[in-house]
Amino acid sequence: MRKKVLTAMFVMTAVLWAAGCSKAGREETGGLRNQEENSFSETEPETVTITSLNGSKEEILLEVPYDPKRIAVLDMASLDILNCLGAGDRIVGMASTSLDYLQDYAEKEEIAALGTIKEADMEAVMACEPEVILIGGRLASVYDELSQIAPVIYLAVDTEIGVVESVRNNAAAIASLFGKEEEVEDLMEGFDQRIQTLAEFASGKTAIVGMCTSGSFNILGKDGRCSIISNEIGFDNVGIDSETDTSTHGNEASFEFVVEKNPEYMFVLDRDAAIHREGAELAQEIVENELITDMDVYQKGNIVYLAHPAVWYTAEGGIEALDIMLQDLESQLLH
Repeated sequence: MRKKVLTAMFVMTAVLWAAGCSKAGREETGGLRNQEENSFSETEPETVTITSLNGSKEEILLEVPYDPKRIAVLDMASLDILNCLGAGDRIVGMASTSLDYLQDYAEKEEIAALGTIKEADMEAVMACEPEVILIGGRLASVYDELSQIAPVIYLAVDTEIGVVESVRNNAAAIASLFGKEEEVEDLMEGFDQRIQTLAEFASGKTAIVGMCTSGSFNILGKDGRCSIISNEIGFDNVGIDSETDTSTHGNEASFEFVVEKNPEYMFVLDRDAAIHREGAELAQEIVENELITDMDVYQKGNIVYLAHPAVWYTAEGGIEALDIMLQDLESQLLH
């Protein structure tokens, strides 16, 4: 009888011990699961802080949603970068564009038309319910108004650090929205070497960089459009006064001025072609007048008409845009 009682007690103890182990195991497993979930939540934050500009073009730290699913794009350089990062499926609205390589987005019915890069359709922007809005300098004046709809990321080219470094920094900022920062260096591969090759060609050579607009010829400097030609590639831009602001559309100049400066090279951006101005004269018709055709720069074939003016004028700051811009120079200077 005593033996049976001891056996029953042993069985009961074993059962209780097994149950305790099972509970402890469940608690331990649950703890591991919670740790994994916490670890996952740590790697997938709700927001990310990036460096942006505000409406006064001052650098600020901006908190935006991480991995946004609904993005409104009112800047072609930013659209270019999103496309290169494979994040184009997040775009729910965009400004109109004439850029061939971004036309697929403009033609998608599910992507709302939001006006232009100079004038946003505020009602349309609000209606597409974006989590974040991307703009360029042309919309800086409505930064605060757009910020009432969603956080606004305003990125620009900083001529102090150069176009290539600006593209790298801006691409990294946009990539951080999706945790894709490591992809940026692969996308930027080769640009520095291409700049160096062009710089070796440009060394010691003078140039005038100009833009044709509304029948006029404007001189561009080192502080705005086409600055890569002077700043990073290194042509000696003899058409500029270091104290004069040329960052918007340059300064109007006479062709007598060009003759006086007698540059070895001329680079010409056709703004009217870039914006598809109807009935406008072609840049070549404006530039190749009697004064210029008598100059060495013309007779030696050293006038470079930038082959993709819309890219230079509306998408400078994009990754694919940078590739196209360098191709425009390489095709004329290195071949």
